[in-house]
Amino acid sequence: MQTEQGSDLEVARPYALDADVVAAGLRTDGRGLTGAQAASRLERVGPNALPEPKKQPAVLRFLQQFNDTLIYILLGAAAIKAIMADWLEFWVILGVTIINALVGFIQEGRAEQALAGIRGMLSPDASVLRDGAWAKLPAVDLVPGDVVRLAPGDRVPADLRLLECTQLRIDESALTGESVPASKDVPPVSPEAGVGDRRSMSFSGTIVAAGQGQGIVTDTGSRTEIGKIQSLVEHADSLETPLTRQLASFGKVLTLIILGMAVVMLAIGRFLHDLPFPDLISATIGFAVAAIPEGLPAIVTITLAIGVQQMARRKAITRKLPAVEALGSVTTVCSDKTGTLTKNEMTVRSIVTPAARYDLQGLGYDPTGTIDRVGGGESGGDLAAILSVGTLCNDAHIVADGDRWALVGEPTEGALKVAAMKGGAAEDAPRIAVVPFDSAYKFMATLNGVGGGARAILVKGAPDRLLERSTAQRGEAGPEPIDVRRWEAEVDALSAQGLRVLAAARRPVGTDVEGVGIDDLHDLEFLGLWGIVDPPRPEAIDAIADCHHAGIAVKMITGDHQGTAVAIAREMGIAHADGAVDSLTGAELEALSQEQLQAVVQDVDVYARTSPEHKIRIVRALQSHGQVVAMTGDGVNDAPALTRADVGIAMGIKGTEATKEAAEVVLADDNFATIRSAIAEGRRIYDNLRKSIVFILPTNGAQSLCILIAVVFGLTLPLTPVQVLWINMVTAITLTLALAYEPAERGIMQRGPRKGGGSIIDGGELVFVLIVSLIIGGASLGVFYAALGAGVDLDYARTIAVTTLALAQMTYLFNCRFLSRSSLTLEVFRGNPVVWWSSGALIVLQLGYTYLPFMNRLFESAPLTWNSWIAPILVAIGVFLLIEGLKAIRNSRAKGGVGAPR
Repeated sequence: MQTEQGSDLEVARPYALDADVVAAGLRTDGRGLTGAQAASRLERVGPNALPEPKKQPAVLRFLQQFNDTLIYILLGAAAIKAIMADWLEFWVILGVTIINALVGFIQEGRAEQALAGIRGMLSPDASVLRDGAWAKLPAVDLVPGDVVRLAPGDRVPADLRLLECTQLRIDESALTGESVPASKDVPPVSPEAGVGDRRSMSFSGTIVAAGQGQGIVTDTGSRTEIGKIQSLVEHADSLETPLTRQLASFGKVLTLIILGMAVVMLAIGRFLHDLPFPDLISATIGFAVAAIPEGLPAIVTITLAIGVQQMARRKAITRKLPAVEALGSVTTVCSDKTGTLTKNEMTVRSIVTPAARYDLQGLGYDPTGTIDRVGGGESGGDLAAILSVGTLCNDAHIVADGDRWALVGEPTEGALKVAAMKGGAAEDAPRIAVVPFDSAYKFMATLNGVGGGARAILVKGAPDRLLERSTAQRGEAGPEPIDVRRWEAEVDALSAQGLRVLAAARRPVGTDVEGVGIDDLHDLEFLGLWGIVDPPRPEAIDAIADCHHAGIAVKMITGDHQGTAVAIAREMGIAHADGAVDSLTGAELEALSQEQLQAVVQDVDVYARTSPEHKIRIVRALQSHGQVVAMTGDGVNDAPALTRADVGIAMGIKGTEATKEAAEVVLADDNFATIRSAIAEGRRIYDNLRKSIVFILPTNGAQSLCILIAVVFGLTLPLTPVQVLWINMVTAITLTLALAYEPAERGIMQRGPRKGGGSIIDGGELVFVLIVSLIIGGASLGVFYAALGAGVDLDYARTIAVTTLALAQMTYLFNCRFLSRSSLTLEVFRGNPVVWWSSGALIVLQLGYTYLPFMNRLFESAPLTWNSWIAPILVAIGVFLLIEGLKAIRNSRAKGGVGAPR
């Protein structure tokens, strides 16, 4: 037996070569392979399966969750507690870090699941010609050179160079984005043809919609087009979200501040006050514990988790927590056309007859709608004639599916059937014979009995093919000479609107005619044209307008033809301010270097006839300009770009499993308008997250300043480390969560996207946090030392200080509800009932801290008399009013152009 090398079984660009040349290159012929040849080749090239990705051990994936600056701070705090033998605090802090890591670990695994979804698209078996006979074999055993037979409903098992075609049409929408099944043929195509234009090929994972065919296997496994997509998904590493980048930056700055202040405190305590080294180390540890916001990672996680629930109510299912916030920072949405911006349900929009023009109302396969004559008047026999052809020369069926209508058959024929139903066309003309549609002659014909014993040939198909076979047209007064130039102009006008154009014709025949063939299709009477479109979703048009108002660009990236894509984009409002639509085809994009693409990418509105590689290049080019890119899609061809984008958004109803697994967000209703709501929700969540951070930091700042000032001036420490932990814990589990439920700020979708990079809070807000920390910390120190001066014991004075901190933090919560405007308004008492529940919970917990004996023992607190509450309450009210004054100064400076609160 001849030895065959794997490299010998490859043919470059088989779609551009004659079928016999491809067969010769693969050392086979139309009789297929023998079992021995197939076994040898299988050993050389491997099974026809997509390889399993390399999996990272679960332990390593879990440990990676700790690779974060803020987590390092938490682990450092836990280590300090262990050294101090404060095991309660140690386990509390360690528990926070472990819970945070578990959440991240559970949410991961997206890329592996996406690849598994793609592998699930492959066919399980195939009809193969082996040893001269047809056999049903596992598709995994196919090798280059095998001859495979295709039938309606089959999933293509490998990439095939077609050898024979009989009316073969294949649904390639999951691979190319085309809304209409692609017609296949045997002759080669141009070497530059994109995947969607390779008529001489059928591709692994696509579905045979109609007809029969045979092909020779050219590529299997990872070498197929779907295998190349898998490779793109595997290597299209997802980027960090703006939130993760900002938190990392914020954590580094916070770490430097804490370490710097600790060093300063050590130096002052040692060299200025000559404090004993053990006491100084203990105080420094207390300062570090006070300064570290150990509740921050948990607050971020919980705020995002609440956002996930809110988005789910809006039909946007979030698969990864940071994507909740990332949506709010999106600057560009790259959207697939078919099924995302459009309904993916072909619809007849216009009918042109020799006598009149008609507009059709209603969308999709729902037969509800009217047919209106342009210019008014009643429809006549001209409309009835073309509708009759549309329903009788047709193999599709429209059936009720609950409260929806479903298509059984091809989308284009479904559109004609629905149009006929809207016009009330009768279907009582039995079919006697048929000439099925074939891409070679581009029409279909039937012989029907049309009543009273009469018979007629009904034809529908490409306008040019029917015009060349027609000698007359149906005028208002009956048959009249055909005006070919007029119809050519009508076809051009409809095509310019992005409509797919089909024509209808008929010829009466004798009652004795029993069959119909190609040669019978002459001297036809031309009946008119249908203009068909995959209609835009009406709600998507409004959503795009809202995105533009919010400063978000919308780009259409589709596998469809350029003219259709541009027409739909213009109709949907995806255009420049002057109404122009700039577009690029995949071939034009291919000719551009990445640098050239980066130069034009922001000006192009529509990308047509694109491949998965093109989509990734577009996303990368946009990201090179600092754009935060959301990519939507439903086909497996979208999975790599969804993985690469900052936010991948998949369609939940019509999307493939591979696409859903590759995405961060899945739209449960396949509605582009849901993206608008999700972006608004993302902006609200980010605002609330910032409010939570601006709220929680002064808690730590005030405590650490209390300790720092006490050490610097050699005073008694107003708080113990365990009391520091109590304040952090009680505010984190009550007050901070309340801000996660804040409603959206006014005009949230009228402002532009926030700028990427930097820290999650800007310099002005950091100064604000420091001043608030001084106010709350200074007030608490004043109350503490005043109590000591009045002669109370140390535990009693510290309990008053802790109570002051807790109540001041509660009133500060109301300051934080509106950061960019005054909280001295009745609105501060409305809109968020969680604020009141959390404030009540804080008071109950603080009462327990103060009066429960076991809490007194655990936290070294003491019961207070009623009059000892007066000072903390008055101080808390004073803190609220003082901070409102600070906000007023800050906001007035912002309006004057000094800086703007975000």
